[in-house]
Amino acid sequence: MPDEAATPSWQQVDYEGFEIHVAPSLKDGTARYTYIGYVCHPGANPKLPGHTVPFHADGEESFKTADDASDEAVHIGKSIVEGTHPDLSVLSLVTSGV
Repeated sequence: MPDEAATPSWQQVDYEGFEIHVAPSLKDGTARYTYIGYVCHPGANPKLPGHTVPFHADGEESFKTADDASDEAVHIGKSIVEGTHPDLSVLSLVTSGV
């Protein structure tokens, strides 16, 4: 069985002209889950600097299931697109033209 923490399983949600990519993974040393994710324009190359707005769960935040972690990650991604996230925004993606 592959190590889930080493190989995240990415999921994509299209939302208001952006893509939200999220990947739940097992939190080190626990039976709980965390997540990473990013927001980008459709078709953007996430390996290029400035083409994504990355985000992740706060340090102590964890979830009982991978689905719970994914749901929260999508919620966070939507808040970034909507401009309601307190720290992150898609403004850099919109103004840079990528």
